Amino acid sequence: MASISLKSDASLPPRRGIIFILSAPSGAGKTTIYRAALKAIADLDFSISLTTRAPREGEANGVDYSFVSEEEFKRRLSSGELAEWARVFESSYGTPKAPLDAAIASGRDILLDIDIQGARQIRAKYSRDAVSIFVLPPSLEELAGRLRGRGTEDDAKIRHRLDKARDEAEAYPEYDYLIVNADLGDSVSRLETIVNAERLKVSRLRGEFAPWKS
Repeated sequence: MASISLKSDASLPPRRGIIFILSAPSGAGKTTIYRAALKAIADLDFSISLTTRAPREGEANGVDYSFVSEEEFKRRLSSGELAEWARVFESSYGTPKAPLDAAIASGRDILLDIDIQGARQIRAKYSRDAVSIFVLPPSLEELAGRLRGRGTEDDAKIRHRLDKARDEAEAYPEYDYLIVNADLGDSVSRLETIVNAERLKVSRLRGEFAPWKS
């Protein structure tokens, strides 16, 4: 699908920026989707989360996450710098608040890769400007295969992630949209359709649009 930019259409008045939330059980392919989406969808920024966990193979500091110590994370949390945070698998994750506020104010769109706990916090704080998308694998068996294919965890940890994934999957009705990630290209195309549709909503406009008013 050709990328379409609806953000800078000169025929429309300025609009507020949109926070797009992407959540999924571990191993559903969320990271692969958002990386492809950032290349395919025009005018879409990425919110870089903080985390106290160690980088995985192929992850870069300041690109995938900002990797910080537990002490630094607690400092930012206590000073009110985080829009949301959660404790997941013995590590802390959080979303810096300043980039979200700046994106909304300037009419830019920003994509968040966060878990269900974080998504709930963002929707509560940014109810007018947040759009939530949940990603599921085609089946639990497919998810198990993807987790084992990583080769980074033992069977006990994989079983724990699968149990957690069953619980997380029940949260999908809370979200605005659902993508079943059976094919990467199709999933990215569906995400692009969601983004472009949300950009056209009248409720996003900052002022009155009256093109025929004399």
